[in-house]
Amino acid sequence: MTYARKNQVSLQETPYYHVVARCVRRAWLWGIDDYAGRDYSHRKAWVIERLAHLTNVFAVDVCAYAVMSNHYHLVLHVDVQRTRAWSPEEVVKRWTRLYGLPSIVDRWLRQETGEAESQVAIDLVEKWRERLADISWFMRGLNEHLARRANEEDQCKGRFWEGRFRSQALLDEAGLLTAMVYVDLNPIRAGIAATPEGSDFTSIQDRIRNLNPAHASGDAEVADIRIRPVPFRTEAQGTGIPFGLREYLHLVDWTGRSIRSGKKGAIDDAMPLILVRLNIDSVAWEQGMRKGNRFGRAIGSLSHMRLHAEALGQSWIRGLRRAGRMYG
Repeated sequence: MTYARKNQVSLQETPYYHVVARCVRRAWLWGIDDYAGRDYSHRKAWVIERLAHLTNVFAVDVCAYAVMSNHYHLVLHVDVQRTRAWSPEEVVKRWTRLYGLPSIVDRWLRQETGEAESQVAIDLVEKWRERLADISWFMRGLNEHLARRANEEDQCKGRFWEGRFRSQALLDEAGLLTAMVYVDLNPIRAGIAATPEGSDFTSIQDRIRNLNPAHASGDAEVADIRIRPVPFRTEAQGTGIPFGLREYLHLVDWTGRSIRSGKKGAIDDAMPLILVRLNIDSVAWEQGMRKGNRFGRAIGSLSHMRLHAEALGQSWIRGLRRAGRMYG
């Protein structure tokens, strides 16, 4: 059963979302396609370049990302309050970095419109303000651009994506943490990278590189997207994960070692304090990260998952049992 996007993305419940977009027929259109005998790996940089552009237009921050060979993952934060602080001129400036400027808005900015036309222009600008804090419009600006660029390179027409992007609401701190670590460890889980710092085209590599430039690889230099520290709460922030970046990196490293537990000495006995602080069961956490994302439209504690199901008019939602085991 499918649900309308408005029921899956509700900023009243949470500003954090995990989104996934996959190439049509799961073709390897971002990596080495053995069937076609072509290497499309250079296209991964396109995703990063476009994200860098869009995050400077929209009130949407990228908390985590991983670009794989036939799909990509993003953890996004929508900041509606930021758009409310923008002047109409700022809204127009941002919107026209992506789309054309209607003549009526152009004339309104130059104070050449009457009362009726001015109201039409103001209503249009306010609609743009809403769209600049809308995940669907953000993803549209990303996926349409990438599809057109790939089709132009291949000199072909047709669908590039298998469908609309999938989204998961991250209902609380535990859900946000789970999605971020899951995304950052995708290359390790897929067996294409051995360490977080060696995982090209991921946010975890970006963060490690910013802390220690010696870890930067040649391929990673293209990943110049500005990953904002939104998830890591400070005293001035009311939302996010209540710990610092280095603690997060420790958790990712510890989890990555457990995923590769076939190697001698892979699991560190020193369980990260993050799991203790958020009351996350370490065994259920390790199993979940090893097997992949088994949640449905939302991730969070059992109580928040039940509330989310109730908001959808359901008595059950996928992931309730896993939430009970993992988050206590």
